[in-house]
Amino acid sequence: MADSYFPRWRRQPVAAEGSIVATDERLAWPQMFAMGIQHVVAMFGSTVLAPLLMGFDPNLCIFMSGIGTLLFFVLVGGRVPSYLGSSFAFIGLVIAVTGYGGQGPNPNIPVALGGIIACGVAYAIIGLIVSAVGTRWIETLMPPVVTGAIVCVIGLNLAPIAVRGVSGSNFDSWMALVTVLCVGAVAVFARGMLQRLLILIGLLIAYVIYAIVTNGLGMGKPIDFSIVANAAWFGMPHFTAPVFEPHAMALLTPIAVILVAENLGHIKAVSAMTGQNLDRYIGRAFLGDGLATIVSGFAGGTGVTTYAENIGVMAVTKIYSTLVFVIAAVIALVLGFSPKFGAVIQTIPGPVLGGVSIVVFGLIAVTGARIWVVNKVDFSDNRNLIVAAVTLVLGAGDFSLKLGGFGLGGIGTATFGAIILYALLRRKPAQGPVA
Repeated sequence: MADSYFPRWRRQPVAAEGSIVATDERLAWPQMFAMGIQHVVAMFGSTVLAPLLMGFDPNLCIFMSGIGTLLFFVLVGGRVPSYLGSSFAFIGLVIAVTGYGGQGPNPNIPVALGGIIACGVAYAIIGLIVSAVGTRWIETLMPPVVTGAIVCVIGLNLAPIAVRGVSGSNFDSWMALVTVLCVGAVAVFARGMLQRLLILIGLLIAYVIYAIVTNGLGMGKPIDFSIVANAAWFGMPHFTAPVFEPHAMALLTPIAVILVAENLGHIKAVSAMTGQNLDRYIGRAFLGDGLATIVSGFAGGTGVTTYAENIGVMAVTKIYSTLVFVIAAVIALVLGFSPKFGAVIQTIPGPVLGGVSIVVFGLIAVTGARIWVVNKVDFSDNRNLIVAAVTLVLGAGDFSLKLGGFGLGGIGTATFGAIILYALLRRKPAQGPVA
């Protein structure tokens, strides 16, 4: 009998400690709902932070993360457990094409949306190609030394944005450092799920400290809570239509390559955790992610990607049921219909957000280095050494290239540079390290 498109989720009676709940299994619905909430909390910090840094509406982006996750679930036939949230790969280039100053709503969002949609189209096309011919060509073009360098570059390229955002005044700079210390303290001294939610918990602690120092002691700019009081409990998300500007589209389309590298790594990680070979779903996963990015762009949201944060939750809980992500997505949709929830997000002070950004961007850079360590990349091979070295400097220095009307920013240049450089040097025999 042929397999059905969706799994037939079998019920496990009890989630005993250490037991594994497979992708095609489920727990009792109350336990599943609790797990769904946990995944919403896990994705919340980054899914809110990315749009705030680009001047997008975070409430709408939460809503579109739910839509994107459900779309991904359908495209992969409920076989790959993943949550789709706002992608950090877009931040630097969206700020570049919109000229966003870092405070309040971004007035040029429509221009960015056209580029996000173009990126989603390119990503979806890659997904269709992979579905037709397999993944070997991608793994050949983007081995661990290349993917690690690309991920690392995203964090390094964003670093100046984070620092500039907290350099407006001496008070802002000190509050950013306080926020960094709060996140660090949670990361080191907390235990269990509190430690897993280090970004969110650290942000909340820093938020309270900021409110005490400003609203209570009169230092710095106080938090304006009136926008929360005046916001309605329920309302429609605020959608924005895209504008298709060729320069922005050319600049943002190459991000598809970064998303491919990111998604490929995530699926490989989930395969290792579940003990299931998910390679046959990679093309559909790319297609689902690409379509989710297109839909988000047409609605006014950021580009999306599969989330490492939620993969981390699965690693801790050993609950891989794909139905959990349907529940998480529905919860995100409900939150998206609450303007009051969005108003609370808007009260996050700039210095606190900037301090969290310093940590998050640093973690992204370190994640790239971790790819090298986990895959035992051999840096005694000059080929790997040159590819990594050149890529990091191109990205961190925001090296840009223009060919006629086509332009690439630092992340795009570093991404394509890494792929092309590795391909050119691939046939060279391994040699000793550079002196």
